[in-house]
Amino acid sequence: MRDLAERVLFSTTLEEKLSPGPLAATDDSPGSAIALPDAPGRPVELRLRADGVKADFPGTHRLDDDRERGIMLHFLANHELLAAELMALVLLRFPDAPKEYRLGVYEAMREEQAHALMYVRRMRECGIAFGELPVSHYFWRIVAPMETPLDFVTRLNLTFEQANLDFSKHYAGLFRQVGDTATAAVLEKIHLDEIGHVGHGVKWFRHWKQRGETDWEGFRRCLSFPLTPARAKGLAPFNAESRRLAGLDEDFIRHLEVCEASRGRTPLLHWFNPSAESHARSMAMGKRWQPDKVSLALEHDLEALMLACCRRDDAMLMRRPPSVGHLGRLKATGFDLPEIIPLSEVDQFSSGRKLSGLRPWAWSPDASEALRPWGAAIAPGMNHPWRSPLPAEWFSKAIGLQLESSLGPVPETGELLVDVAAIDAAISRHLDGETPSPTRQALLKAPFACSGRGHLRVNDNSLPTSTRGWITNTLAAHGAVVVEPWLDRVLDFSALYEAKADGTAELLGFTVMENDPAGRFQGIRVAPKFGTLLKPWVADSGSQPTRDDGDLALFLFREAKFLELYQKQLPPLLADLLPGYQGPLCIDAMVHRRADASLALKPIVELNVRFTMGRLAWEWMKRSGNRPSRLRLLRKAEMSLEEIRSLSTASGRILNDPEHAELFLAHWSSYPMEEVEVSCS
Repeated sequence: MRDLAERVLFSTTLEEKLSPGPLAATDDSPGSAIALPDAPGRPVELRLRADGVKADFPGTHRLDDDRERGIMLHFLANHELLAAELMALVLLRFPDAPKEYRLGVYEAMREEQAHALMYVRRMRECGIAFGELPVSHYFWRIVAPMETPLDFVTRLNLTFEQANLDFSKHYAGLFRQVGDTATAAVLEKIHLDEIGHVGHGVKWFRHWKQRGETDWEGFRRCLSFPLTPARAKGLAPFNAESRRLAGLDEDFIRHLEVCEASRGRTPLLHWFNPSAESHARSMAMGKRWQPDKVSLALEHDLEALMLACCRRDDAMLMRRPPSVGHLGRLKATGFDLPEIIPLSEVDQFSSGRKLSGLRPWAWSPDASEALRPWGAAIAPGMNHPWRSPLPAEWFSKAIGLQLESSLGPVPETGELLVDVAAIDAAISRHLDGETPSPTRQALLKAPFACSGRGHLRVNDNSLPTSTRGWITNTLAAHGAVVVEPWLDRVLDFSALYEAKADGTAELLGFTVMENDPAGRFQGIRVAPKFGTLLKPWVADSGSQPTRDDGDLALFLFREAKFLELYQKQLPPLLADLLPGYQGPLCIDAMVHRRADASLALKPIVELNVRFTMGRLAWEWMKRSGNRPSRLRLLRKAEMSLEEIRSLSTASGRILNDPEHAELFLAHWSSYPMEEVEVSCS
């Protein structure tokens, strides 16, 4: 056995390397362990290339061409030869491994020799000589530095050979489709042998892995960068049945099927931190913030919504990853999953990894602290480097008032006030009819609140004790209070922007917000063309405009000239107001009705220097075929199990994991649609 292993590993002629040993070899003299060689012995034309020079793997669209088939077979022959050489290396590096294990490796090595020989012969028939193209050292670089037989089992058997269960079966079918039955037969034979190789690896992996951990847990623990579990899948349809034949259990198969990771492009790392305003307020006021039950539920329940911002090669850091079943349902709808990194495993993820950038929900103090370990992993010059927290006022209502001042305030513009006397006076002006409040009411806002929370509607000049208590507490917690007129809302909408590295702000599109009568967020409507959303919104909102539905669009597009405002006037003001910022921006705005029933535009209700639910809905729309759609946040406790199940239909689905959700369910549906009668308070 040792003689054959030495010949396979060190010979410099292809004939010697592929000449099989006896079917039954002895292992009476395994010898001492050898040191790791720099590379296997090879003829000159087949020496492994470590300089990056490589041939391009051919696509599947030209498999009917002999030369293209030959080029593909050249790649595959090198893989099989490397597998044989690595198995020989195992026998020589670990002479004290169990005899039964070594015998299985020896048998697999003989089969890999045969696979390589079949590919070489078929390649020649296609007009390609082995060594005509440069060959990669990737398998050798990843597998050869193994320190134990478990490393080999994990890296070769359970990763590269398992991936070949997908590749060999799929490509055998493709070759048969183009009439190349000879190559198809080779791949089918190799596929059957690979089932046995993976099965041998599964048996010994279970023998050596830590007691008490599942196969999937042990597999993930044993891999180290640049290998990830996703490498155990081929770039071909997932072949669950062959994995079952190899002995892998259903839990492992289900986890692997939904597991993804970058296979080339350096990933962008995303993180959902929706309590950004609270952390910024804590920084500004010097007071520690303690999250309540709702804040924690927002972090845990809705982080899956940010998956829409990730591309296939990206990664997302998650506090509580969705279940395998839920990820499988998303994948079944055609959604490309990113690599999902549990927050508890950040050390394993960050070791040796490179990133193209970081994209949190917001660059608030919590994001800067949590993502600090990855700052060094980002190459200089990337568009999304780690950064220190944004100024606290950028998370306050103050930044929107500054933008509104730059644009030119409207009569409905609010005031940021810092003492009780000034607040009382402003409220009185609204209640006495000195300002454009058609209902003679005032709206008080906590500067660092968001999504309609931290608001108080005042309609009594006496300012009862509860109102005074709210003002006192808000001043203590936020340092100020915003006082505005209470307006008769007709339409709440948002303008979505992306601040670029060159200092410009690009308008992406518009969304319509669904808010309850108090202005609290309930959902988003989104469409590629904003006009699509206007008529349904008036009908669904319950408002009773004096004009017909078409007048809302007429007012925005002709009278308010809102496209010119948001496309041309506001972007340069955003760039001046937020110097050096790169990332998502959102301007919330409002169409309201004045006392004379005329429509008016409040162009800036708030400026959000971060992601928003509207931006996430926009990203989900882009990933869902650019169809008009609707995102709603529903209270799980107010729904029956039957109602929850009814939300998953041909035209809609729950985006977060309903089994893991504590308070909130995020429902995504096509639009327009029939209303589903469920509570959404």
